[in-house]
Amino acid sequence: MKRFFRGLLRIIRWTVGLFFGSTVLAVILLKFIPVYYTPLMFIRLFENEGMKLEHKWVPLNEMSKHMPFAVMGSEDARFREHYGFDLDAIDKAAKHNREHPERNQHGASTISQQTAKNVFLWPGRSWVRKGLEAYFTVLIELFWGKDRIMEVYLNSIETGTGIYGVEAVAREHFGTTASKLTAEQCALIAATLPNPRRFSSKNPSSYILKRQKRILKEMKYLETRP
Repeated sequence: MKRFFRGLLRIIRWTVGLFFGSTVLAVILLKFIPVYYTPLMFIRLFENEGMKLEHKWVPLNEMSKHMPFAVMGSEDARFREHYGFDLDAIDKAAKHNREHPERNQHGASTISQQTAKNVFLWPGRSWVRKGLEAYFTVLIELFWGKDRIMEVYLNSIETGTGIYGVEAVAREHFGTTASKLTAEQCALIAATLPNPRRFSSKNPSSYILKRQKRILKEMKYLETRP
């Protein structure tokens, strides 16, 4: 019996060591290697057989200077200040959800958390996935830094049905490249991010145009903030 438990303990140690070693190695490698495909891309293709997949990796310095500010204005205004988790936003979202359980539940995922989910995990709300998301968020904050996180985020986000990343949506919806996107176009793309398969930056609804205006105001503040 003792031999059995020693063997079991050895297997557990090797499994845990392999998990941590492989995940850390993967994060370090992806600091330097472009992320051409993500789990979500394959999941969407499996869900919609025959759906096209438009994606082209471009470096951050080949994107419009407005694009990072647009997604920060839409998704995570304190991106440059926090270490992966916006505790104030989490507290506010939790308070809102407790007080208004009948309304749409607010989330507080940062750009770092969304990047960790997009690159390493799958969609879902289970505690296991959320725990892994937190783990990978810590790793990318530690090894990548803010510029690399933003670069991967802007290349991996879903920006339409079968469209991923800023370069692909610039070509598909605006007939241009990521480097030539205007502030208004960047804000329009960012406005659709809560649900880019429902909302379109190519044919924006009045709701998306309203969000665009709010994001443009936030962008002006972020771009002039020291």
